[in-house]
Amino acid sequence: MAVDFKTGGSFIDKLSVLAENNDPIDPALYQKYDVKRGLRHADGRGVLVGLTRIGDVVGYEIDSEGKKVAVPGKLIYRGYSVEDIVHDVEKHHSFGYEQCAYLLLFGELPTQGQLDEFTAFLGNLRTLPPNFTEDMIMKAPSSDIMNKIARGVLASYSYDSAPENRELANVLRQCIELISRFSTLAAYGYQAKRRYYDGKSMYIHNPVPSLSTAENFLRLIRSDKNYTRLEAEILDLCLILHAEHGGGNNSSLTVHVVSSADTDTYSAVAAAVGSLKGRRHGGANIRVIEMMDDIKANVKDWSSEAEIAEYLRKIARKEAFDHTGLIYGQGHAVYTISDPRAILLRDKAEELARVKGCEEEFNLYRIIEELAPHILEEFHGSQKKICTNVDFYSGFVYTMLNIPRELFTPLFAIARIAGWSAHRIEEIVAGGRIYRPAYKNVSTERSYVPMEERVVHESVKPVFPDQGGVTSGPSD
Repeated sequence: MAVDFKTGGSFIDKLSVLAENNDPIDPALYQKYDVKRGLRHADGRGVLVGLTRIGDVVGYEIDSEGKKVAVPGKLIYRGYSVEDIVHDVEKHHSFGYEQCAYLLLFGELPTQGQLDEFTAFLGNLRTLPPNFTEDMIMKAPSSDIMNKIARGVLASYSYDSAPENRELANVLRQCIELISRFSTLAAYGYQAKRRYYDGKSMYIHNPVPSLSTAENFLRLIRSDKNYTRLEAEILDLCLILHAEHGGGNNSSLTVHVVSSADTDTYSAVAAAVGSLKGRRHGGANIRVIEMMDDIKANVKDWSSEAEIAEYLRKIARKEAFDHTGLIYGQGHAVYTISDPRAILLRDKAEELARVKGCEEEFNLYRIIEELAPHILEEFHGSQKKICTNVDFYSGFVYTMLNIPRELFTPLFAIARIAGWSAHRIEEIVAGGRIYRPAYKNVSTERSYVPMEERVVHESVKPVFPDQGGVTSGPSD
């Protein structure tokens, strides 16, 4: 069709037609030029673009013939298994997120004295700078809390006496302040949304320096400031599990890319927040909850494996829920046999479900966890092993904690700021070269057309062969 600006339709609609018809690229060209789409090889392995000492995500090994061999998933922080960290925290009935932040930043597990000093330092920084809450949050509320966090991070630049100082000590100071304040930024952003967008009461409580990140967050979002020890412990577990996930995930890579340009800390972290906000990255657990709402509404007997399996097949056939064919919370870019985060969170979720009277719902999750990978494999014939990922249970846990859905992704950011900070520092210390990958230009060179000779060209959207799609939901 020809795009005529003199006929009906809004101007922006007409411009969008031009933009859409101008940019499609034949998928066959990606194979022709051996393009690593998404910085991934054809077998799903990530393209090696850097080295890190911070974390590792293990889901497969490469055998002597160069082929991927699936192995039980492992998540490593600075050489230590996250499972060991979690078990030690549970053994000592302590909160572990602050210890993980210390480990990620400094590379070693802290002694009790070091941890106490570091935790006290974080606690004393949780209060936002004078007038920040009123001027930067209340006067400019947002309907999206991730947007508000990103704006809060950028606004912090104006409250910093040395925002452009790239010396390591100053960058470390900035990172620690952000680690401490992310939970406050998220909680206050949520309260402002309640007041200005939802028409509900707003509660602005002061952080308590002696409390952990998990305790403070629950205190700040609740009108009565009350929470149980179990609630705080399981939220702390979520923060531990989301604190870091290797340098290859989208938001951590964003930190490396932006930091490599030699920009300030606030710009790099705000960019990472924008990445995590994406529905293919940090928003996956919300899609799980929405899918589960749909399943609970359409499956009459939550204990019937046959009925549940049939509905999951409808979802896989694009006949139910959002018609994408995705069973959210299933599959991962790296993990194959198991996601260690999902296992750790599932075990704690069972304990919380008993206390909250959600055992029937928990059992529904367990049945889906068992059935979904087999149904996806059966339907799509995928060679890759599919396991349940952490997003499958995190939204359920947050729901049992009465945490509003608009705070699910912000909680991811509250945890991941520790990993982002470690990656920011690592890029400054060991990077030293700006990221500059290559793009192949597949357009043809054309002769310039003078204004008086230009005509409206037929604008027809190219039709390319169906390339197929993914079979499972996204996860970091």
